[in-house]
Amino acid sequence: MADAITNVKEQKEPKEQKLQKIEGKRKAAAVMVAIGTDHAAKIYKNLKDDEIETLTLEVATLPKLDNENMDAVLNEFYEMCLAQKFIVEGGVDYAKDVLEKAFGVQNARNVIDKVIISLGNKSFDFMKKVDPKQLFSFIQNEHPQTIALILSHATKLQASSVLGMLSKEKQVEVIERIAKMDRTSPDIIKEVETALQKKLSTLGVAEVTDLGGVKYTAELLNSVDRGTEKYIFDTLGKRDIELADEIRKLMFVFEDIVSLDDMAMQRLNRELDPKDIVIALKTATEEVKNTFFRNMSKRVVDQVKEDIEYLRNIRHRDIEAAQQRIVSKIRDLEEMGEIVVSHGKDDEFV
Repeated sequence: MADAITNVKEQKEPKEQKLQKIEGKRKAAAVMVAIGTDHAAKIYKNLKDDEIETLTLEVATLPKLDNENMDAVLNEFYEMCLAQKFIVEGGVDYAKDVLEKAFGVQNARNVIDKVIISLGNKSFDFMKKVDPKQLFSFIQNEHPQTIALILSHATKLQASSVLGMLSKEKQVEVIERIAKMDRTSPDIIKEVETALQKKLSTLGVAEVTDLGGVKYTAELLNSVDRGTEKYIFDTLGKRDIELADEIRKLMFVFEDIVSLDDMAMQRLNRELDPKDIVIALKTATEEVKNTFFRNMSKRVVDQVKEDIEYLRNIRHRDIEAAQQRIVSKIRDLEEMGEIVVSHGKDDEFV
């Protein structure tokens, strides 16, 4: 073991830099290829159907990796296995001491953080199939910190749904705690997980997932309805303006449409339901409207303006829903690589 650890310690910095360009799923596929079919088959037996499907697709489309990249992937895999073994058998402090001697302080911390998140996600795996309404009924009266911890392990759909069902006051409390969440003791995670699993067991659910942080919070708020999003930001902005700004920088909200370039807007307009455009622009600012109009033909602009003028008795929540659908379409197009969205000043193009 000592020789193996010494060998890993000699890993060069350029490998780490190249490794960061390879996505997690692709790393997993590379490991499966490297260990051979016999060992890979044994791993497959412990995976769920959706995991098998995802991993198989990655293996099938895996490009040829040079020796340096493959070595880097396998080194990280080895480090993760060591860290998980040490954490499970001796605890985080023990793992930290051993790994710091083997890999250095910073690399050891990075590995431990990844393993803790991985272990945490596996621990709450039973929660994935729980209906959000049922989950809400069990945790609504818990302390905001406990709710924040649970939602940080839930799926984005579960977390956004439960958040929308909480009282207005508790919504802000929970979001603030999720955004400020960083590293959480595995013992605390295990305690909360055990208590929740015991509660959920009364439902007869056999089978029913990143800890919080600002990025997770932004993704969560991207999924809630516009009314909830607005209330949370209005209230959180009064309590912690810096935190609210930090979260908002990672989000894309309807008003941010003004930051899209003309090519992106033209691509977006082709995907949208014309009715959604009319409804969404009913209460929009002139700047937002002009962003749409300058990327439409004069005939279409005249028609949209006329439809907006004659639109009556429209509920505010229907306007917000139309705006939300447009934002969702923008996120879909960005994810597919069809358009590019700038997120904050640090992400501006030159």
